[in-house]
Amino acid sequence: MPPMDTLAPPVETRTNLIGLSREALTLALLERGEKPFRAKQVWHWLYHQGARDFAAMTDLSKDLRVRLEDHFVLRRPAVAREQTSTDGTRKWLMEFADGQKAESVFIPEDDRGAVCVSSQVGCTLTCRFCHTGTQRLVRNLTSAEILGQFMVARDSYGEWPTPNDERRMISNIVLMGMGEPLYNFDEVATAMRIVMADDGIALGKRRITLSTSGVVPEIRRCGAELGVNLAISLHAPDDDTRSMIMPINKKYPLKELMQACRDYPGASNARRITFEYVMLKGINDTAAHARALIRLVRDIPCKFNLIPFNPWPGTPYECSDAATVEAFAQHLWDAGFSAPVRTPRGRDILAACGQLKTDSEKLSAKEIRLRESEAAWAEKEAAL
Repeated sequence: MPPMDTLAPPVETRTNLIGLSREALTLALLERGEKPFRAKQVWHWLYHQGARDFAAMTDLSKDLRVRLEDHFVLRRPAVAREQTSTDGTRKWLMEFADGQKAESVFIPEDDRGAVCVSSQVGCTLTCRFCHTGTQRLVRNLTSAEILGQFMVARDSYGEWPTPNDERRMISNIVLMGMGEPLYNFDEVATAMRIVMADDGIALGKRRITLSTSGVVPEIRRCGAELGVNLAISLHAPDDDTRSMIMPINKKYPLKELMQACRDYPGASNARRITFEYVMLKGINDTAAHARALIRLVRDIPCKFNLIPFNPWPGTPYECSDAATVEAFAQHLWDAGFSAPVRTPRGRDILAACGQLKTDSEKLSAKEIRLRESEAAWAEKEAAL
């Protein structure tokens, strides 16, 4: 018999109830001989009360709780590392059951805030300006892992049971973390339907924004099946420039992408599509680029989110200077478009837009020091 310290940990065979659709949760309990109304009770405990274990479900009998414990688990991602920026932004390195990791960020505002969740470990898109894009795609995240990121954020801020809208600090979800959510649509959709359910987390579709680099067929599916707010990582007004910095444009060029935006259900002046536009010095930031952008989107109910480029070690790009960004924004304003410049958040912990990255390995002390030096480097560059 091998020494005890060499034995592999037991393999978990119980089903994780977190992340199951309402129908799948009901079926899982029915298969164990439980009545359908039990699923409603468990759902309430999971997504309204935020229960971490079956023992907390006090309106269930003790025998039932034991039976549930025998066959099911309530597994959230583990927090491998948590960092809080000087501006209040909080970032988590989430570790999943197989040891893979992804990053999530909470971005606070004065009276609310959004959790930015990841949909994949790594990314397959290789956008040239994005730090995440330098990491290979490892795998899609499951609905439990996507939803679990939001639940961990709520754990961190003590927002259980589900507060009413007036008291919510964590008020929104943005699918803008690691990965392309529309390349993992089924799992993302399952997670978001759970989030939107009125008898649980209860975030309405207007509080959920899905950001895509332009997977045209799935944009249509997202509009038909979820109807959440749509954000497009645009970043260039012409095919040549966009294909250079975003290879996905070669598969879904701007003509197809813009038509998908025009056709997006619910798009109106009240629910405008957001076009995200990272400002890259000498690449996409001239007055001519602004004029081309205006022509490109003129008949689409939309607004812009201008993003100062967040540098990372090894990047060949620089952020446009402040005067150039201001002039670019003014061109859009003069044409009647809302075009605020996003205030960079969490740069000191590499939590800003385009900076999320993890190699899905345990962080050693050396790696932590390296990341801290990267953050210091990014702050120095930002100050120049």
